[in-house]
Amino acid sequence: MLLELRAENYAVIDHAVAAFGPGLNLLTGETGAGKSILVDALALLMGDKASSDVVRHGADRAVVACVFESTPGAQAALQDCGIDPEESEIILKREIQAGGKSRVYVNNQPATVAVLRQLAPELALVHSQSETLSSFDQAQQRLLLDRFAGLETEELAAAFDRWRLAGDCLRELEADQQDRARQVELWSFEQREIEGAQLKEGEDETLHAERRILANAEKLYAAAMNAHEVLYEGSGSAETSLRAALHHLEELARYDDRFTEAVEQVRSARAVLSDVSASVRNYAGGIHSSPERLSEIEDRLALLDRLKRKYGGDLAGVIAHGDEAREKLAAIENREQKLQQLQQLLQEAAKAYEGMARRLSAKRVEAAGKLATLAVVEINDLALQSRFSVQVTPRQDEAFWSRQGWDQVEYRIATNAGEPLKPLDQIASGGEMSRVMLALKVTVERGAGAARKRTKAVAPRTLIFDEIDIGIGGRAAEAVGRKLKTLSRSQQVICVTHLPQIAAFADQHLAIEKRERGGRTTTSVRLLNAKQRTEELARMLSGATLTETSLRHAEQMLKSSS
Repeated sequence: MLLELRAENYAVIDHAVAAFGPGLNLLTGETGAGKSILVDALALLMGDKASSDVVRHGADRAVVACVFESTPGAQAALQDCGIDPEESEIILKREIQAGGKSRVYVNNQPATVAVLRQLAPELALVHSQSETLSSFDQAQQRLLLDRFAGLETEELAAAFDRWRLAGDCLRELEADQQDRARQVELWSFEQREIEGAQLKEGEDETLHAERRILANAEKLYAAAMNAHEVLYEGSGSAETSLRAALHHLEELARYDDRFTEAVEQVRSARAVLSDVSASVRNYAGGIHSSPERLSEIEDRLALLDRLKRKYGGDLAGVIAHGDEAREKLAAIENREQKLQQLQQLLQEAAKAYEGMARRLSAKRVEAAGKLATLAVVEINDLALQSRFSVQVTPRQDEAFWSRQGWDQVEYRIATNAGEPLKPLDQIASGGEMSRVMLALKVTVERGAGAARKRTKAVAPRTLIFDEIDIGIGGRAAEAVGRKLKTLSRSQQVICVTHLPQIAAFADQHLAIEKRERGGRTTTSVRLLNAKQRTEELARMLSGATLTETSLRHAEQMLKSSS
């Protein structure tokens, strides 16, 4: 339910707030006061295209906002859009800059017009003079028929998703056969090349170290033996000098304890020197100049470098690339088996979908006849001597399959005798279209009550009708009022009207008033009390000057409509 609508610097409105309640909300006022402007503002909040022309002259921006009671469907839509839902309310806000830019906020979080359009089906349906046809496309016509018949499409949608997923997987597997064959050849070559190299992670570093030793074998042998000579073997070696020094220090330590630690340090140094000398001697003994081994290492490193350039920056990357090629080849080997499985799955999913869609189509055809029979009575009560039909056309070709079935639902009407039935979008009058919509909504609400109890139908949206009373009066106008009242018993209805016969049925009556202040025209919204309602109906009956007769007539209309 729409709780509140605000507009600031929008068209002729400087600042207006309209509070709505359950049931039937009627908006009245003199021609040009701005009644339809409020409907247009709400249409903007439902995702309508914005224009800088709506910005009030002299203002830098226009702001429209509204508050709706939240519904489970709206909560789910918000979550799908990544917006945190509130517990009980949904706040929509839109700013239109004088320069043409538009900003959208949902629950005070930045959003887009696409989010508003996604939310709109869960919140409100606007039937204005300019938007009636675009709001009631074939998808909406199908939804209205399904609601009338209490038909659910959740299982069909799931079956369609299974069929489409199987088809997508099968097409992906069958695509680009020639390219796939080339890929198999490439993967096979890569696998053979990498596995044939028998790679070991880190072996390139080991080989580089061995190559450095073999390439400098003579230098390394000479250096190691010279180090051993200087440290241990030579007449003037470090070991000889340390041995002599140790002898003298031991002599000192015999007489002075202060040299005891020095003796131990020199002994330790001799042990370290002996170990180092043995190590370099052993190292020299292990050096063997081998041109053949050096050549093998050079060839191996060249192979590793080439593989790294082709498949990865290091050996780990090359090994991983080989594993990936092997896995792809394994997947290709299982392709035929997968292909058969997917073909069978697709056939089963298509068969299941066709069965569900055929049963749903039969129910729609049956419901279409009932809806047309009931709706034509309601339509003709509204000064429209018309013929009406609901056509359900099953389109069983796979190109027309959808999550809602394969049926094309189209409402057709002939508003003049002798004329053929035509689609609703060929109706000349927007007022006629709004009255047809009203009749359809009343028909559905009367006929679908029991069906809604059997299903998990979403709470009805707020319905907005703009000037559905064009071209009617008298008893037809009273019939429109009664139908609006009937419709408002199950969902909130907001209607702009010029006729007192309709306004008399309001649960909430709001007057739209235009005044001139400081040389500027402004529009305000006022909720009327009982006395003010009588005066407003009297004004609608007799004009600006109220008379006793018009007041008594207004009181009588209110009594008869209660």
